[in-house]
Amino acid sequence: MIVVMKPDATGTQIETMTQQISAMGLTPQVIKGEHQTVVAALGQERPGMAESLEVGEGVEKVLPIMAPYKRASSEIKKDRTVVKALGLEIGGTKIAMIAGPCSVESEEQIVSIAKKLRDLGATGLRGGAFKPRTSPYSFQGHKEEGLRMLAAARAETGLAIVTEVMAPEHVPMVAEYADVLQIGARNMQNYQLLQAVGDSGKPALLKRGMSATIEEFLLAAEYILDRGNPDVVLCERGVRTFEDHTRFTLPLATVAYLNEKSHLPVVVDPSHGTGKASLVASMSKASVAAGADGLIIEVHEDPKKAASDGAQTITPAAFGQLMAQCRRVAEAVDRSL
Repeated sequence: MIVVMKPDATGTQIETMTQQISAMGLTPQVIKGEHQTVVAALGQERPGMAESLEVGEGVEKVLPIMAPYKRASSEIKKDRTVVKALGLEIGGTKIAMIAGPCSVESEEQIVSIAKKLRDLGATGLRGGAFKPRTSPYSFQGHKEEGLRMLAAARAETGLAIVTEVMAPEHVPMVAEYADVLQIGARNMQNYQLLQAVGDSGKPALLKRGMSATIEEFLLAAEYILDRGNPDVVLCERGVRTFEDHTRFTLPLATVAYLNEKSHLPVVVDPSHGTGKASLVASMSKASVAAGADGLIIEVHEDPKKAASDGAQTITPAAFGQLMAQCRRVAEAVDRSL
């Protein structure tokens, strides 16, 4: 449940309420809005709790949180969350553009493309050092050496690094190099990994599982939030359906729905969502129009020679054109790139 404090509630009254909630065996979370403060009471509800809290000094009303995902719900926090890492800002009025190759192949490669992407307007650099591949014989990434290459690109460009972490034991090492820890679709319900990323204190970009419902997706985010880490970004990357004209089906209604049900920022991955380079620009524009807070796009100097996912990867020139097109759409919906 949430305790809505009166606009003139004092700091002492708010602190007293948190102590009362703790005494009931619940976890208090203070959320300060522009006009008033609410205190969330998280945990197992028992009879009579709401009545006990309603009579507290400075309390305006007590409301139940209907959604099973408590911390991620817009019921608990009306103001949109903005996640920041170096110059990368996801949420608010500016749309974040995260771009880079699927896999980090060499230091020369990642530094070169990072410079081009920065000049074209990207604010985040994506690149896989650890690569979860369907086949054990496919390129698995350069691992820590790949992380060092990404750090070199950041030193040259100032772009925030967004890269995937695949196992709980890898979190400290990846967090040492990365600015945003990405949790891939195949690991969306790896709860130990979610908790470890939550404990890291680093912003997290959580990709939707390819067969996950929205409720399962938001409950996965809840695992990170529950560890005291508020900086979670949701990423729609397409789901598996009966269709075979694209690699996955990219449901952009998800973006609008998540914006309605959660305060967390939402980005879209049109590269994985379609699996076809020719569709990336169209779906990027559609994502911006649908209300996405950012895009994460695979870009490579020569997609045909990419170590992985070349079919869905665009060139820097195509990315520049995409930026120009998305900028016009953003302006039409009162946002900017």
